[in-house]
Amino acid sequence: MRWSEIPREAKAYMLYHTLIAPGLIVWILFPLYMMKVGYSVLEVGAFFTAINIIAIPLTYLFGRLFNRWDIKKGLIAIDILDGIAYVLYGLAKGVAAPLMLFAGRTIEKLSTVLYPLYRAYEQVIYPEDRYEEIFAWHLRLPEIARLVTFPIMGYLLGYVYPGSESYRWAFIFFGLFSAVTVAYLWRFLPSVGREERITPKGFTFKVGEFKVLLTFEALLTLAWALAPELVLINYVVFVLHKTVFEVTLIACASSLASIIGTYASERVPKGRGFQVIGLGMFINAFYALVMTLSPPFWLALAVYALGDFGNTLWFPFYRSWQFSLIPKERASEFHSAISSYRKLLGLFTPFVAGALASLHPTLPYAVSFGLFLVTGGLFMWLYRSRAAEAPASKPQP
Repeated sequence: MRWSEIPREAKAYMLYHTLIAPGLIVWILFPLYMMKVGYSVLEVGAFFTAINIIAIPLTYLFGRLFNRWDIKKGLIAIDILDGIAYVLYGLAKGVAAPLMLFAGRTIEKLSTVLYPLYRAYEQVIYPEDRYEEIFAWHLRLPEIARLVTFPIMGYLLGYVYPGSESYRWAFIFFGLFSAVTVAYLWRFLPSVGREERITPKGFTFKVGEFKVLLTFEALLTLAWALAPELVLINYVVFVLHKTVFEVTLIACASSLASIIGTYASERVPKGRGFQVIGLGMFINAFYALVMTLSPPFWLALAVYALGDFGNTLWFPFYRSWQFSLIPKERASEFHSAISSYRKLLGLFTPFVAGALASLHPTLPYAVSFGLFLVTGGLFMWLYRSRAAEAPASKPQP
């Protein structure tokens, strides 16, 4: 799919995600900052788990509300909440620092309650007959932005200004930058209210496949949540004795691999979606297996890149299948319910990941390895089941 073929509203939404992509480095900086100022990996995991408890019931509630409200207002609220949280991180100093960090993380977690609105907005704003093609662009542009900005910021914070004070200034900068992204959302993104969400005629809710979707979400959530960025940061910085710069190099290698993956996904023949999702899970299993073996830095960089290539390869087909199972007029509610389900499953995973990493730095990856294998097998089974049921001439989703 060429850029010129993408609708104007969809382009504006993709450029918004490109604009906010550099700020995602905060997800790396925050747990590392906590460990630099004296928290152990177990304590950071416990801290994240305590915050997780707050978000579960709110996610579904907000999703139901935005079935009727303009989704764009929810996206604006996300950036406002994130901006406030990042500024609080930057102001966390002295005896009040633990309270400021807790308040900031709670506010940031409240913004994640609204994250399902991204998927609901995408389901409406992107042309439904070209979901698989358009998601290649949706992934590609933000990864290019990360590829350009992450190594610069990582080098500055890793070698030029490595102190915790520099981290606090970075938090404040990205917090204030939210004013720019809020203005962009307000000016350039179209509103999506209830009247824009009409499910096409002929839609049938497939209970059996939706159960498979929930099973996949459970397995994938646990596979990633038990080996989060916290585990990678602990391994690279405190075991391999590197800096945040090397962590951003891994992120950049992953971004480059993801960009390549977007082009590879565009060349997958129609009807091979389930096979590609299964293949992606096996690629992720290989990444987790290598990380379990405590690899040197260069090999960790390579397998993280390979894992993100696999993620990008399967993601457009999974999202297209997911959207095909959800009625548009209830998109916010369904995506929020799924998000609440994931949050419930991942409620204690930060603590478990921190506990496993305190026993052995790469032990969390061993658990992820087994979960990825099971998930890959699930989609290979689903593909064979579909192939056996469908007429030979009918294409598979």
